[in-house]
Amino acid sequence: MSVLLHYLPLLGVLVVVAGFALRFNPVPVVVVAGIVSGLAAGKSIGDILALIGTSFVSERALLLFVLTLPAIGVLERAGLREHARHWIASLRGLNVARLLIAYLGLRQILSMLGLTSVAGQAQTVRPLLAPMAEGAAEKRGSPLTPQERNDVRAFSAATDNIGLFFGEDVFIALGAVLLIQGFYAQHGIELEPLQIALWALPTAIAAFVIHAIRAVLLQRRLQRQVGAAADAREEAD
Repeated sequence: MSVLLHYLPLLGVLVVVAGFALRFNPVPVVVVAGIVSGLAAGKSIGDILALIGTSFVSERALLLFVLTLPAIGVLERAGLREHARHWIASLRGLNVARLLIAYLGLRQILSMLGLTSVAGQAQTVRPLLAPMAEGAAEKRGSPLTPQERNDVRAFSAATDNIGLFFGEDVFIALGAVLLIQGFYAQHGIELEPLQIALWALPTAIAAFVIHAIRAVLLQRRLQRQVGAAADAREEAD
């Protein structure tokens, strides 16, 4: 019986599964699941409400996403992606490699300063960077094939990930840096967060150089594919 009581709080998981299976609104489903788990664990209604309120206040940073994503959706509906693509296509001398290298450098610098939430896949890559990269790629004189378009979008997403991942470790107040410091301290090695961040700097520079080279290779591959298609048309004629 004691074992059964120990597993009763897992009833909240069943509530979540059932709610999602029945396509109910996720917010009330999660709240009801929390209340069910709390009651099964022996908590009072007052304790459960206090815990929900405390969690909401401590995670209020999530409200940024709650407000940002609908705004981005409205802008996309109004043609944000198309305008970004056309604007980039009108700039002379800007190609895919230069655009992605510039974004990579900006993303890394902001991450090094702790501004990791300024950009991201949902906020920047999908509505801005990906269509801008597509517009820059189409300046080669021919539209992108579906495969090429997917490659450009994937490379844009990878650029954001690499800039964030290798830039944030240089910020001394990042949780990962403090985790590394704690791990070494447990083994008798005392390191300051600044030391760990400085050692992450060469890795960030190497990641920038390597991904910049990959961006240049992507640009050249797109150009070669245009030339190959043109040669194939001439041979067919």
